[in-house]
Amino acid sequence: MNSAATEQPPIPPELLQKIRRIEIRARRLVSNLFLGEYHSVFRGRGLEFSEVREYQPGDDVRSIDWNVTARMGTPYVKKYVEERELTVLLVVDVSASETFGTGAQTKGEVAAEVAALLAFAAVANNDRIGLLTFSDRIEKFVPPRKGSQHVLRIVRELLYARPQGRGTDIAGALAYLTRVARRRSIIFLISDFLDRGFEGALRVAVQRHDLVAISLTDPRELSLPPVGLLEMEDAETGQPLLLDTEDRETRRQYALAAAQRRQERQQLLRSMGVDEVAITTDRPYVQPLMAFFQARARRI
Repeated sequence: MNSAATEQPPIPPELLQKIRRIEIRARRLVSNLFLGEYHSVFRGRGLEFSEVREYQPGDDVRSIDWNVTARMGTPYVKKYVEERELTVLLVVDVSASETFGTGAQTKGEVAAEVAALLAFAAVANNDRIGLLTFSDRIEKFVPPRKGSQHVLRIVRELLYARPQGRGTDIAGALAYLTRVARRRSIIFLISDFLDRGFEGALRVAVQRHDLVAISLTDPRELSLPPVGLLEMEDAETGQPLLLDTEDRETRRQYALAAAQRRQERQQLLRSMGVDEVAITTDRPYVQPLMAFFQARARRI
């Protein structure tokens, strides 16, 4: 795993401009759309004792502090306030398949923008935000902190990531998270979920944390256009594949396999009570995120 203190070469000016554009867009969306929804959906860990004061007519008698009442000779009640501070962890897949994209953006670029939006919403809500990037290994862990400069570091880490691994190990990422995240946190798992065998680790993570899955898909992963012979390569394994996209049965089987993967993922997440926000790279991600916040707010 890369150390947080590992030195990196200077960031190219074009990348700094990209970070700035993402920051401006994320701040605007948080200010105009997301902050109220975020605050109502993600609450603090409960009520925290604040002080005792004299009993007033209308106070709940169950809040009377009998020890203080006995000492003072007059009723006193305990006062509580909501403990707002939360810890939010962005667990982001940076495997080789995230570099795939047939439109204006790759899955990895969309993941960085979504993560930035969530990070700025957390900081605006005075929450702590951390980052864990993974491939088939743990690539980077940035411990949770507050502040806009910390968010910009997280965005920079995502856009400037140079992963050492190519594959995807969701189970390994969740197991690492379970070790380092001692307190209950909000976990946003951002991935294309091109992996298997992570059910056990997911079950443990869900028991300890409030986990939300954000799935990323490129439209060409769902269906193929009829464009003749197409040379393809698995981004993570390097395995080549030659497809005749003019063949209707080939396209049908490709679409069926994609639909089956999606259905298996949805069933797994649903069975464990994990909310999924499904995002495709050819459509704005704001709408599915807002739909998630609104649906969760209604449930609460």
